[in-house]
Amino acid sequence: MDVQEQIEKFQEFFREEYETELHKIIKKGLYALVIDFNKLALFSPELSDQLLEEPEEILKAGEIAIQNLDLTKKLIRVRLINLPDSQKVAIRDIRSIHLGRLISFEGIVRQSSDVRPQVVSAKFECPSCGNTITILQLESKFREPFRCSCGRKGKFRLINKELVDAQRLVIEESSEMLEGGEQPKRLAIFLKEDLVEPKMEKKTTPGSKIRFTGLIKEIPVMLNTGAQSIRYDLVGETNNIEPVQQTYEDVEINEKDEEEINLLSKDKNIYEKLSKTIAPSIYGYSEIKEALILQLLGGSKKIREDGTRTRGDLHILLVGDPGSGKSQILQFISKCAPKAKYISGKGASAAGLTASVVRDEFIKGWALEAGALVLANNGIACLDELDKVSVEDTSALHEAMEQQTISIAKANIQATLKSETTILAAANPKLSRFDPFKPIASQINMPPTLINRFDLIFAMRDIPNKDVDSKIASHMLNIQQSPELLKYEVPLPLLRKYIAYARQRVNPKLTDQAVDEIKSFYVGLRNTSQTGGDEIKPIPISARQLEALVRLTEASAKVRLSKKATRDDARRAITLLKYCLMQVGYDYETGQIDIDRISTGIPASQRSKILVVKELISELSEKVGKTIPVEDLINYAAEKGIDDKQIEEIIEKLKRDGEIFEPKRGFLAKI
Repeated sequence: MDVQEQIEKFQEFFREEYETELHKIIKKGLYALVIDFNKLALFSPELSDQLLEEPEEILKAGEIAIQNLDLTKKLIRVRLINLPDSQKVAIRDIRSIHLGRLISFEGIVRQSSDVRPQVVSAKFECPSCGNTITILQLESKFREPFRCSCGRKGKFRLINKELVDAQRLVIEESSEMLEGGEQPKRLAIFLKEDLVEPKMEKKTTPGSKIRFTGLIKEIPVMLNTGAQSIRYDLVGETNNIEPVQQTYEDVEINEKDEEEINLLSKDKNIYEKLSKTIAPSIYGYSEIKEALILQLLGGSKKIREDGTRTRGDLHILLVGDPGSGKSQILQFISKCAPKAKYISGKGASAAGLTASVVRDEFIKGWALEAGALVLANNGIACLDELDKVSVEDTSALHEAMEQQTISIAKANIQATLKSETTILAAANPKLSRFDPFKPIASQINMPPTLINRFDLIFAMRDIPNKDVDSKIASHMLNIQQSPELLKYEVPLPLLRKYIAYARQRVNPKLTDQAVDEIKSFYVGLRNTSQTGGDEIKPIPISARQLEALVRLTEASAKVRLSKKATRDDARRAITLLKYCLMQVGYDYETGQIDIDRISTGIPASQRSKILVVKELISELSEKVGKTIPVEDLINYAAEKGIDDKQIEEIIEKLKRDGEIFEPKRGFLAKI
């Protein structure tokens, strides 16, 4: 088929299939027509085959055909969707046979440069004869004419140049496409013209999942000597980019799905059904599974007039004994949520979690490369083995968890990235087993300020119990024997759509009854009968837990797809929070809940004893002199009800804090 035939075929195809579409595009002032490859293949198999082999020439014929229809003088580009499966290639499988051919692949945007103008053609004038010469700029190096038709060689005057906007993206393979120990491969792609419009640019921010359709081209590599290497680099010249459904907002819900969702929301046992769908291979943990459902749905995000915001995302931390199924729950959630990232322990650094600044070869400057929490924006980040991440690296999480932004001030880049991410984390205690008698901060290798940012903290304990062990063994062995017995109460595709529907369309508000219930619980718990005397009184709950209660209440209403959070929702939230506080915030010494066990790592009972010891040291130094015998201090402390073991611990702590020192064995002195 020659060029004229190709143009005529395209004209006929556009008149039949895309005439109304073209009128709409021209009316809106757009520059691109998106055509379905399947329609073209049905209309003309020969033309569609030729398009796959020689895309540049055929697409040019299509653009000329649109101009020949005399609808507009503007050049309208032809963009393609729905390429056949034969043209879908993984980035790692791109080879030299794909050069110049039309292919399609999916991947995640890892880097994006700024949009910059690029020359596509330049006009030159000959000073001798006044002849105009047009040179197409197809390479990376700017080309000037070598000679004119009049015979002149040398310098020509540049009259004008045609510029288009261009941008470079780095696309990386999605983790779900990889097997075993494979490293994800990357490819740079170039976008031009309408593909870098502000609307399109929002779809190609780092972290977005996209489908590329375009050509693979080779670019020469220059050696340090200035000569050209025999090896070439590969780049993708983009014909079209489509965002791949990934966030909750992108999940398509049709009328049939909506009916199923509404029917399920009216079920009386909806909470039980949804929580049983979470990790059904793990027996028990009904409270944790219920909390995970509330986490997937989340509370309502609130933005005030002054620009401050209150997050709606719930953060949950699972602390527990080895083999209690923490990682399996995290893996399940990462597969269940539409946009999720799974990160584990030593494999995470501050830059990998938040963002890093890398050298950009395209604009010869610095570019931002998004980390896991930015990539999981509007989704969920599952951080396994969080205690194995170094303290320096976990400090990057403080801002991401509360303010839900990540601020970068590196090289010449000052940026604030969004990380509206729900965090589900798992950690192991230092001595492998969780000890309810010790504050949680002293058991996990994490700063107390970070632990305090989690709305709910669950202790997953492995305690021998004949009845429970029998049920767990039966459940596990039955699944191992017959895997088909593992049934989901709600099918996973429906669960995903249910969560997406609730997040898209339901924003519950607290009713007066719910507010009263939360208020009476908060005020009542903070002012429970506390021990008298001079001791520091424990604070059972703080304002952070009050915000957590509001989020849990709103999430509970979302489960029923209700726009009003009722008293029952508030009670469900209170039950969950109480369950958590009894596990990790209960001080067995005073018999009360003490939030300092979580937020500072030093319970009020221990803090008051430290104050007593400090006062005793001051009194003794006045009586005895600067050096105080340890024996005297132990005797005086025993009178105040502090036993030998506790006084030794307090002395060690005060030594570490630099408040006292030991001038000679058996004696102490204040610094």
